[in-house]
Amino acid sequence: MQLSSPLVRKLVNFGYLDQNKLVSFQNQDTSLAEAICSASGMTANELSNKVANLFQSPHLSIKNIDLAFLPDGRERNEKLIKKHRVLPISCKGKTLYLASADPTNFDAFEDYEFNTGLQTEVIVAAYDEIDAAIDSLFEKSDGIELSDDQLSELSGISADVDNKDEEDDDISNKEDDAPIIVYINKILMDAIKRGASDLHFEPYEHVYRIRFRVDGVLHEVANPPIGLESRISARIKVMSQLDLAEKRKPQDGRIKLKITAKKSIDFRVSTLPTLWGEKIVMRILDSSSAMLGIDVLGYEPEQKELYLNALSQPQGMILVTGPTGSGKTVSLYTGLNILNKPERNISTAEDPVEINLVGINQVQINPKAEMTFANALRAFLRQDPDIVMVGEIRDLETAEISIKAAQTGHLVLSTLHTNSAPETLTRLMNMGVPSYNIASSVSLIIAQRLARRLCPACKKPEHLPEQELLKLGFTEEQINSIQLYKAEGCDKCTEGYKGRVGVYEVMPITPKIAEVIMQGGNSLEIATIAEQEGINNLRKSGLKKAASGVTSITEINRVTSY
Repeated sequence: MQLSSPLVRKLVNFGYLDQNKLVSFQNQDTSLAEAICSASGMTANELSNKVANLFQSPHLSIKNIDLAFLPDGRERNEKLIKKHRVLPISCKGKTLYLASADPTNFDAFEDYEFNTGLQTEVIVAAYDEIDAAIDSLFEKSDGIELSDDQLSELSGISADVDNKDEEDDDISNKEDDAPIIVYINKILMDAIKRGASDLHFEPYEHVYRIRFRVDGVLHEVANPPIGLESRISARIKVMSQLDLAEKRKPQDGRIKLKITAKKSIDFRVSTLPTLWGEKIVMRILDSSSAMLGIDVLGYEPEQKELYLNALSQPQGMILVTGPTGSGKTVSLYTGLNILNKPERNISTAEDPVEINLVGINQVQINPKAEMTFANALRAFLRQDPDIVMVGEIRDLETAEISIKAAQTGHLVLSTLHTNSAPETLTRLMNMGVPSYNIASSVSLIIAQRLARRLCPACKKPEHLPEQELLKLGFTEEQINSIQLYKAEGCDKCTEGYKGRVGVYEVMPITPKIAEVIMQGGNSLEIATIAEQEGINNLRKSGLKKAASGVTSITEINRVTSY
């Protein structure tokens, strides 16, 4: 959402919009027009009329148009229409007329001109009418199911698969493609459209199950015939360049799928032999998630300031902690993007390298070739580094080298698997790192979880008794001013949630905390001092998110201790 767009500036200048109110909708997964309506109190139709008058553009009601007569050639490009929420209305000569709620959405118009070779003219329309027309044109599919005829055709496919290298395996829907290929490609495309982070292909004795992890929760999407297990696994192994004949050992691979000429998405593939066949899990690695700005990750203003201050230091260690799937990688990559300047030498050791970052020297850990985290770190320190990122501190050797690097003029970023920021310090002590080294080198610890965001279109107020709110962790002062919301569910979301937001505990190593560390204090003692210093733990940060209406108390109970 572009808060600095010409549309916003014009509405603000004419007094139709208060930009300060619009800022509160910045992190919500809504279009600019929808956010403007929510912030200003205008209806979609009122907004489109005002915009048409301000920009002296023609105005149109999509309700009065028969969708059957819309352009039906290269102009009706489903990807472009869904990406920009702009609808082609008619084509006359070399001019394509587009219905848009925002006549200043120049990126969309240029995209259409590039893809169609036509000039574009804009007609203003209400965003809700445009969205309804788009949904009508391209009906959403809630699951990946094939007809009986298609399943019958799949069941008769030969398992003969050519094990050739497929470094860039394009998604295609050619008529001569084998149905199993079409089916797998459809699954991958559907996962991308839904915003899934992982795909699970799971064989059992009598059923085969395919599940997507969306916003941190697994959902079953398909049940192909169990007889297709070997063919599905064979196809995926070919795409990821794995050994087709090896079915007794786990294997790891990658797939690069071209979505458009300019965009591709990587999948990290892991196979695991189970009792009834090979289970395959695919992690979607979308590089756009690494390019997120720090403002959209969910840090509170004071937490964001602490993180940026630590990143600006010439030396020290920043540790990000949390369970698998808690967003640690995105937090680290966001920090690296902030630090990524031509005058800095940045090196990372990762297992695996999930997302490629231009300007950063990324090293893939390979224990078979003796490329361990410790060996990679030693090599980094001989290469004149400014900033070093270690994918994970797993042992004492890696911890000691990382701390030595932080003490000798380098900024070190890394992760650990612990439940809270104070427990990270005691984990390092239990590894055998001397307490004085921890106190002098660690500058900031971030513990985090990912909570699902409530869908703004359908969330409902939730009223709980005062005693229940006190048990949840709210203070008496907060009870009188908070408004909680609960998930409802609609056709725009998944079970009342859409997207995720980070919940953080950001703990700087203050002099008092350093003193407790030097005395060999445990995590409870460190947590007590941190609370006295005004540092919110994960639970308090989560309650703050619930009180602001970003997520529900049910979701906070799921991801934090209660």
